[in-house]
Amino acid sequence: MDKTLIVITGPTGVGKTAAAIKLAQQLHCDIINADSRQIYRDIPICTAAPTPEELAAARHHFVAFKDLEETYSAAQFEADVLALLPSLWQQGDYAVMCGGSMLYVDAVCRGIDQLPDISHEVRAAVKEKLHNQGLESLVAELELLDPQYAATVDRRNTSRVCHAVEICRQAGVPYSTLRTGTAKQRDFNIIKLALNIEREELFNRINARVDRMIEAGLEQEARSVYHLRHLNSLNTVGMKEMFAVFDGTMDRHTAIERMKKNTRVYAKKQLTWYRRDPDITWCSPQDAVTTAINFLT
Repeated sequence: MDKTLIVITGPTGVGKTAAAIKLAQQLHCDIINADSRQIYRDIPICTAAPTPEELAAARHHFVAFKDLEETYSAAQFEADVLALLPSLWQQGDYAVMCGGSMLYVDAVCRGIDQLPDISHEVRAAVKEKLHNQGLESLVAELELLDPQYAATVDRRNTSRVCHAVEICRQAGVPYSTLRTGTAKQRDFNIIKLALNIEREELFNRINARVDRMIEAGLEQEARSVYHLRHLNSLNTVGMKEMFAVFDGTMDRHTAIERMKKNTRVYAKKQLTWYRRDPDITWCSPQDAVTTAINFLT
């Protein structure tokens, strides 16, 4: 295997995009976006999507390529990346994948279990139940269909609960029985780097970034998609708090502080997830390029 995918991951706000661009420029290669929210159009402020200047600095893939109404999954991401890589390998020996969506990174590096395709009827029925009866009703159904998975899933994660119920309904068997956890073999090398900094510095960066988002027009961006607030693509930190302001259930100051807190909580979850991965090498954002090059030489 003479081709190498270099993964730049880590907690939100740590500086992954800047490090990935520097590395891609040095290796003269493209960047594959592995952020499950940056794939959507129309919400660049909320998702901290790469700026036009950053997109011009290195060629990016899978940034703002889906409409908010479209569904997308880690399994689809795996298939799309594997379909893209052969064309990137024709250009050179390296590609950089950058993002903090844990399932997306794992999908490419380890693979996703083969699951049944969800029919339009099943997806529509689950979506209707969510809309009419709320997430709690789907959690209750999942407890009946697959108590093993229900015991471990994040019950506040709408996407994961809906996906599990869809699989159970479509396959007729518990979702947990279809999850093997066996890593797939890839025909390219994988180097995984996770960036991290001191906790206080990371949290300060997160707080400052939320303030910059507000100054950049996050409230106006959220207002422009408020009519689509039922979509899973908008079930994310930033939008949820702004929607609460528009609904009158939260004041603006509280929403901004809640946004900071929820982002910090998400960062801690990311760190916990990646610390379980023995294949990850940890480094600072400043050392990312040097660390990656050392692996290649």
